[in-house]
Amino acid sequence: MAALHLLLPPHILSGHGPPPLLRLHKKPSPLLHLLPRAAVAATGASAAGSALSAPSDAALQNFRRWLSTHGADTGAAAPAAVPEGLGLVAARGLPRGEVVAEVPKKLWMDADAVAASDIGRVCGGAGDLRPWVSVSLLILREAARGADSLWAPYLAILPRHTDSTIFWSEEELLEIQGTQLLSTTMGVKEYVQSEFDNVEAQIIAPNKDLFPGTITCDDFLWAFGVLRSRVFPELRGDKLALIPFADLINHSGDITSKEPCWEIKGKGFLGRDVVFSLRTPLEVKSGEQVYVQYDLDKSNAELALDYGFTEWNSSRDSYTLTLEISESDPFYGDKLDIAELNGMGETAYFDIVLGESLPPQMIPYLRLLCLGGTDAFLLEALFRNKVWEHLELPVSRDNEESICQVIQKACKSALAAYHTTIEEDEELLEREDLQSRHLIAIEVRIGEKKVLQQINDIFKEREQELDDLEYYQERRLKDLGFLGDNGEIIFWES
Repeated sequence: MAALHLLLPPHILSGHGPPPLLRLHKKPSPLLHLLPRAAVAATGASAAGSALSAPSDAALQNFRRWLSTHGADTGAAAPAAVPEGLGLVAARGLPRGEVVAEVPKKLWMDADAVAASDIGRVCGGAGDLRPWVSVSLLILREAARGADSLWAPYLAILPRHTDSTIFWSEEELLEIQGTQLLSTTMGVKEYVQSEFDNVEAQIIAPNKDLFPGTITCDDFLWAFGVLRSRVFPELRGDKLALIPFADLINHSGDITSKEPCWEIKGKGFLGRDVVFSLRTPLEVKSGEQVYVQYDLDKSNAELALDYGFTEWNSSRDSYTLTLEISESDPFYGDKLDIAELNGMGETAYFDIVLGESLPPQMIPYLRLLCLGGTDAFLLEALFRNKVWEHLELPVSRDNEESICQVIQKACKSALAAYHTTIEEDEELLEREDLQSRHLIAIEVRIGEKKVLQQINDIFKEREQELDDLEYYQERRLKDLGFLGDNGEIIFWES
């Protein structure tokens, strides 16, 4: 029998595992209490967002002076309080493609900044330290330095938290009980905890001269959340860079272009001065907010995890089926070999989007997983190079019925794990007193449930059509001329 797991794939930061228990223990964070007074503002705009407090006018003016002093060109827009909390407002009319800001590399918080800082020697000697880990340590180190830090005016306007699910309380997380978002959120928090344990033992504790104060995992999670929500998607991984001012730009779901809105380029004599150049993807009038599209391919669960908002858009509603060849399958080796020959593996992830067709490789992979009994001859070496072509069409009634029943059972089990129904969530959405995080929870879980119901309905309908499908043996007999177009067996006389 095929193994079917309804989990999210491990494309956040690390490998996935079974959903951990809902168990959070919060400790007060001395470092965050020492940080400059910052805005409680999310980077992302959202229908699920609520008005959040922004930094003081004095803090914003100090930030702008700091940018100007260090050569940043930000005359086309200004940071200002907006419904999302803090954003960029056009200082004049901006045509599409106009440069909004150019930020010199010396203001970026990236691996080069880490190497040039006083923690560079310890981060560089820590082996394969991930870029986000070293930049997180830089953020925490500079925050602890207060006014002595080069980045003090920038750190003063950073949010203390966002509506990202990594910052939700235990009570708030109960609102996404049963969702893939919950298991992913808990997995990310465990991953961050693991990384913190490592750097605490290898870097923080042995170097109290650099990290004299108490740094907790909550501090480390805060720095991780800052990077996760403010770094441009294309600047993650080895290229990770936090770009002051540019990172204040908010998201708009109305922007559907995938055209890049920024570039890294050289300026000055022989182009030696590297800058991050941000452009507006749309025409903007003076006094209006400048927006970009964060990522057209992210689901609502990913938006909630990374930025703390969702969109009321069916193309953002998705569910990931994780299919796996069981090691207990008597044909495990043959099935794994066939999967690998066709660009897949022991585990396969399939993202199903509301209102869209199933991924084309999903049905063949399911048929492979359920292959057995009298159909097992297709696993023989003789068919190895042709078997996937056979799996792209129904193999047998038993095989097709098996995949229909496996999927329906898994969908019903997943739907039973939610504490509300689709109808109950739709009623909740009509309330006007919903807090932003409660609204995010409702939109994520209603989207997941609709996709699960869609998957279930597809295979339920398919199961009702089993008698009308043409299977391998019938196709084979037709190829040999032993079966007529209407299914009748042809007898040949000598």
